[in-house]
Amino acid sequence: MAKDKSKFSNNISIRNRQARYEYEFLDVYIAGMSLKGTEIKSIRMGKVNLSSAFCVFHNDELFVRDLHITPYELGTHENHDAKRERKLLLQRRELNKLKTKLEEKGLTIVPSKLFINDRGLAKLEIALARGKKLHDKRQSIKEKDQKREMSRIRY
Repeated sequence: MAKDKSKFSNNISIRNRQARYEYEFLDVYIAGMSLKGTEIKSIRMGKVNLSSAFCVFHNDELFVRDLHITPYELGTHENHDAKRERKLLLQRRELNKLKTKLEEKGLTIVPSKLFINDRGLAKLEIALARGKKLHDKRQSIKEKDQKREMSRIRY
């Protein structure tokens, strides 16, 4: 008898839409994440919040902070902490490149998307980003409004 896996999904794609508005993305990287068993189950259920997450370096290793993964509802005392630091897995040359770029003024690393790849592993898309000024945000809003108006005219 097969198990019912209807509550889990492999086509999870959680976006941080606020990051596109707040930052201008310069480079994008795909990083693996070091997770516990209950964390991946919560991710597959789609219980993740990326809105306040950011990345930091500790001893030449990259970690993501404030990535909220809701504790698994069927977990026991082995359940994970919702906002713990999670190590990001990148190649050494990518880490070195990010670290040198991060030393420039005004650059930061923000998570933009969390997804599950075709092998069933959770991946985090991170971006080296520069914060937008107020006039840049206004330009983004103007472009989005123009695109919406053009789509209305076509239909």
